[in-house]
Amino acid sequence: MTSPAGVETPPASAKLKRNISGLFLFLFILGDVLGAGIYALVGVMAGETGGAIWVPLGIALLLALLTAGSYAELVTKYPRAGGSAVFAERAFKTPIVSFLVGFSMLAAGVVSAAALALAFAGDYLGAFIDIPPILGAVLFLVLVALINLRGIKESMQANFVMTAIELTGLLIVLIAVGVFVGGGNGDFSRLTEFNPDTTPALAIMAGVLLAYYSYVGFETSANIVEEIRNPARVYPRTLFASLLTAGVLYMLVAAASTVTLAPEELAESTGPLLAVVEETGAGIPPWLFSAIALIAVANGCLLTMIMASRLTYGMAKQRLLPPPLGKVLPRRGTPWVSIIVTTIVAMGLTFTGDLSTLANTVVLLLLFVFLSTNVAVLVLRRDEGEREHFKVWTFVPVLAILSCIGLMTQQSGEVWIRALILIAVGVALYFATRWWSKKGDGTDATDSVTPASPQRDEQ
Repeated sequence: MTSPAGVETPPASAKLKRNISGLFLFLFILGDVLGAGIYALVGVMAGETGGAIWVPLGIALLLALLTAGSYAELVTKYPRAGGSAVFAERAFKTPIVSFLVGFSMLAAGVVSAAALALAFAGDYLGAFIDIPPILGAVLFLVLVALINLRGIKESMQANFVMTAIELTGLLIVLIAVGVFVGGGNGDFSRLTEFNPDTTPALAIMAGVLLAYYSYVGFETSANIVEEIRNPARVYPRTLFASLLTAGVLYMLVAAASTVTLAPEELAESTGPLLAVVEETGAGIPPWLFSAIALIAVANGCLLTMIMASRLTYGMAKQRLLPPPLGKVLPRRGTPWVSIIVTTIVAMGLTFTGDLSTLANTVVLLLLFVFLSTNVAVLVLRRDEGEREHFKVWTFVPVLAILSCIGLMTQQSGEVWIRALILIAVGVALYFATRWWSKKGDGTDATDSVTPASPQRDEQ
């Protein structure tokens, strides 16, 4: 079936089901942003910044909100799976640019899932069962895929439970520190102390880059917009509310940590929040925080793989990836081919690098995506759209563009090389897909990549 514009419209049975309410969306974004970062980054940031780690966390929150404003406008203006790739397609009208934006997002998601799988199968899991890390990571990814295949509603329900557990862990930290401070303990002067080995400005800058990593994850929600009920009304307020909630939690936990322990003690610990709770003498069993950390990692990986599979599905529908990747289970309404393929790729990546290397690569890839989206929101202002949508102030994406460029300059040469290699793989895949499409139906794949008609966008 085709629309009046000549664009093929998928049958109703092939469309994704709108099963995500505002509450589930809030928990989806919050769970993806919180992830495993808060349980490890406090110590690393304390080593870079000093006791005032709440400062870079607050600055990073503001920078993340700038780019979130661009997402809120474009997602409600063009509510389709595919996210940043769809925005780039409409704004730049160049198929390879759209492909590389989508591929960078997809690569970041799958690399992140591989990193989280390794984190899950490492020391956290080792506290409960002795299993080779690679085997544990692969088995864990299989479990995540099965939940993803079951359906978005079931995946969101699993996220609901795991996010609640993550939040419970953070509340335990805050309550334990509150009792500790109430007993006349703690040192509040550390909240204004910076790393003595550098200037306060440089200490804050180093902390901001780490803190920014802790906020990425909100962008994955753009790829499930076709499954959100009433996205124009629900999406913007839920996006901002979840980011602000995460930011407040981050700053409170960071402040509680440095009041309880000196920055150098936090920096030496691989489980900083556990060290904080133990210092308070609250009597919380050590295995409890290992379990909470496992759940945090599992939740982050599940949400990342949901994003990756939906993005792959969206790009396949645009013929930027092979069309079979756009197949949907008739009864479950889940993109099963995309789920299987992205899971296999993530499994392969677990053999290629350690956690820190994979995580740093994720950040730079996402900065490319964010830069494209912030430029796209300005370019697309000339298109008023045919539905009511959120509109951000013009200065917001301008500031967001500057923030992305600034953060890119802070990345190391090694990380740049790794990211550029991945992008080169994307270029090769783009031309391979173009050749595959041309050979299959006698047309040039680039000729078929056009902005979707209004009839194709599900209301």
